Amino acid sequence: MSNDSATLTETVTAHGHENISAEHESTFEVTSDDFLTPAGDCIVGIEAGRVPESFDEAFVEACQHSDSTITVTLETVEHRDRIEASGSPDLTFESNRSMVIRTSEYVDDRTIAVKADKAASDLNRSLVGALADGESLTLTLTVKESR
Repeated sequence: MSNDSATLTETVTAHGHENISAEHESTFEVTSDDFLTPAGDCIVGIEAGRVPESFDEAFVEACQHSDSTITVTLETVEHRDRIEASGSPDLTFESNRSMVIRTSEYVDDRTIAVKADKAASDLNRSLVGALADGESLTLTLTVKESR
């Protein structure tokens, strides 16, 4: 029996910041901005090396199916967390600044996944602590492409 799907991956590197609190209860975000105020309680990484508009077209298309499962892995050197989310036909991947994973089905140009099983407040607190200490973050997004 042949495999009817391919796994597509996008990787983004970012940096932690002393103002990372990860207290938001419905989203988490990684931004290319080089600063973070205490009000940014959903942000878990800044100075992202890539933004959604630079993602591969095949990856974007695979995420634009409501039955797609998008796996998000957040990692520092010693800490890791994994989030399962869904795709949506409404995802545009047009943002040139930030990427947001949401527990809701709301979509704007920054949204890259919906119906996530975790928001910022649910993330591994050791991971959050490492990011608040300024550690580097690797965000890996994986989606299966139907063929």
